[in-house]
Amino acid sequence: RRCPRPALPILRWLPRYSRAWLPLDLLAGLAVGLTTVPQALAYAELAGLPLQYGLYSSFMGCFVYCLLGTAKDVTLGPTAIMSLLVSSYAFHEPVYAVLLAFLSGCVQLAMGLLRLGFLLDFISCPVIKGFTSAASITISFNQIKNILGLQGIPRQFFLQVYETLRRIGETRAGDAVLGLTCLAALAGLRAMKSRLPQAAPAEPVAVRISYLIVWVSATARNALVVLFAGLVAYSFQVMGWQPFRLTGSIPQGLPAFRPPRFSLAAPNGTVPFQSMVQDMGVGLAVVPLMGLLETIAIAKAFASQNGYRIDPDQELLALGVANVLGSFVSSYPITGSFGRTAVNAQSGVCTPAGGLVTGTCELLSLYPLTDMRKSGSGLLLPPSLSAPSQPLETGHSRAWLLSLAGLDLVPLCVTFLLCFWEVQYGIVAGVLLSGILLLYSIARPPIKVSEGEVLLVQPGSSLHFPAMEHLRDSVCSRALAAASPPRCVILDCCHISSIDYTVVLGLAELLQELRRHGLSLAFCGLKDPVLQVLLSAELEGFQHFPSWEEAAGSRAAELGGSRAEPFSSTAEST
Repeated sequence: RRCPRPALPILRWLPRYSRAWLPLDLLAGLAVGLTTVPQALAYAELAGLPLQYGLYSSFMGCFVYCLLGTAKDVTLGPTAIMSLLVSSYAFHEPVYAVLLAFLSGCVQLAMGLLRLGFLLDFISCPVIKGFTSAASITISFNQIKNILGLQGIPRQFFLQVYETLRRIGETRAGDAVLGLTCLAALAGLRAMKSRLPQAAPAEPVAVRISYLIVWVSATARNALVVLFAGLVAYSFQVMGWQPFRLTGSIPQGLPAFRPPRFSLAAPNGTVPFQSMVQDMGVGLAVVPLMGLLETIAIAKAFASQNGYRIDPDQELLALGVANVLGSFVSSYPITGSFGRTAVNAQSGVCTPAGGLVTGTCELLSLYPLTDMRKSGSGLLLPPSLSAPSQPLETGHSRAWLLSLAGLDLVPLCVTFLLCFWEVQYGIVAGVLLSGILLLYSIARPPIKVSEGEVLLVQPGSSLHFPAMEHLRDSVCSRALAAASPPRCVILDCCHISSIDYTVVLGLAELLQELRRHGLSLAFCGLKDPVLQVLLSAELEGFQHFPSWEEAAGSRAAELGGSRAEPFSSTAEST
């Protein structure tokens, strides 16, 4: 007898854990940890929150996913897209951001328990691509003000562009030089890693050690560049002259483990929970859904690439638990990170245990920062470093736009353009347009009509109640309007796998209408479920044949004519 599959994902790989996997998991976890620290600081600034909230958001997901995740490569934490959404719905207020993480986690947890992951399939790829493309531009331009050292720039994209261009003369030379230098260093290290040849096992030890040093330096380029810039800023601070605008210091120690606050103290009173929920509005749907989309898309991509399978509903549970527990340590909403997941995979991670190392690195990172604060220096990082150092990936090559055609471009363009106004408007409008296009394809399926001695009608997909009137008009308009009406109409149902009650009633009315005009209607190619439904309906005059040739021959024999000739014309109705 086969043993039942363990419900807890960690029990599926932990009992067979091999000692040979341990060094790879340690190395991968360390590489991701070094990448996460500077990114967490950058994403917190992007979300409009104090920098420590980026670090608070970076460790809980690693521990939770090790227990509940089903993809060995995925890492959870703050991302560029989620930070952009938080900046829109949390109003740069940490209390709102933490409460948004808790409520988003509850939504994701409920969807996982109810196995509602299939609902994400209704958000089409053009909508996702339009959103991520607009987010890439928004996030990139949002960092220009930091590189130029400008303050007081509005968050709204169009106002941001206008104000940045208007005040470009106020650029701080120190911030601009340091920011551009760091960007050049990051680009150079990334290019070096992409062109680094693999060291063969037969190479000398010195060559392999050199390869490892270069690979670790290129992989941990974010941490190295942040460390370099911090030391430069600290050197100027010691000399008593500071050409950079600094982010300041991070509060000491770990965050307190406590529930999120369900009210907010304001100068003119207290903002209750109901008002906070109303303020976040549609964000309570957009944030959890986008988090689920990112996580599942990344998990599926790396699972297919590495030859294993994931459980989407289990991924929903893992993300929901991570956000709920994360809100108890002052985390804002997190999701799967494409860049850090790629680092994890390229580092050769073998199991989700690598997340334990990554989470430990994030916890330990709070203490050196605390020591810097105690020594009086603070965290001396220029805001020009706040640009996310991993590119915003869309999961496909840039040529994906060329493969889109026709109506697919409509939701993409609408989502792309409206996301520059407000993110929620772009996503909602794109989803609604995609839904309308989907319903239109159901209501107007392609119908091929071939004319001859018989009229052969071939619907191209299943029939549902919105399409019945379209089918009836297509049949009647061709059968009754012809100069010499055919004696028989044959409905080829080989592509119809299901019908509903409205379709059955519509077919009964179609049979009666054709009979009144001296025409007969025969069905062919019916699948068993559809045939059983029509037989149980006891339609008057119902006839079924295995193929349209047999139907045409039978009708010709009944009418005393010859077998039907080939069709003289064919048309397709949509």
